[in-house]
Amino acid sequence: MTPFVLPPLSTRLVSKRLVLRPPRTTDVGEIRRLLRQNQEHLKPWNPAPAPGEDPFSITEISKLVLRQRRDWKRGASFVFMLAERERPARFMGKVALTGIMRGAMHGAYLGYWIDADAQGKGFATEAIRAVIAFAFDEAHLHRVQAAIMPRNARSLRVADALGFRREGYAERYLQIAGKWEDHVLFAITREEYERAAAPSETAPKSR
Repeated sequence: MTPFVLPPLSTRLVSKRLVLRPPRTTDVGEIRRLLRQNQEHLKPWNPAPAPGEDPFSITEISKLVLRQRRDWKRGASFVFMLAERERPARFMGKVALTGIMRGAMHGAYLGYWIDADAQGKGFATEAIRAVIAFAFDEAHLHRVQAAIMPRNARSLRVADALGFRREGYAERYLQIAGKWEDHVLFAITREEYERAAAPSETAPKSR
């Protein structure tokens, strides 16, 4: 068996309309712009910051990017910033595979968000589809799971559209914006991904 090699930090995913790549230290200003622009949009869906912490400061974002790059090199998480292919320097969201577990599980947790002004255009579905392919093909994971609040209708539709299976309902699962919130639990495994990607036996054959 060929030994597993971690995907490099130079990894770049390209889809029909989007380009996704790991954050760089030179991206701090752009990430700060994006976060500040979406502060109210993201507030209901994110954990509250620690007392006295300013998550929008240059210092905190710099530390975050450095941590994300260290975690990538260790194989502990893979964070992608996303942008339109025509404007690759202007970010409009993030997709992340975090809490990666090897050994018996080979799994990760999926998290994502899209700029408020970019919603409703299928960007989240397109970006996550690219990252799921990366998870199974390049990161050699076996399972990707996600937890979504029941009132987050957009994210629920995205998970369903991407073929995630609903596994259960977890009460008071995560503390979000200072409150313990219920979550719907989703997952997709390599076998499900490969079945969905395989050509149908009834599909017309190319000539």
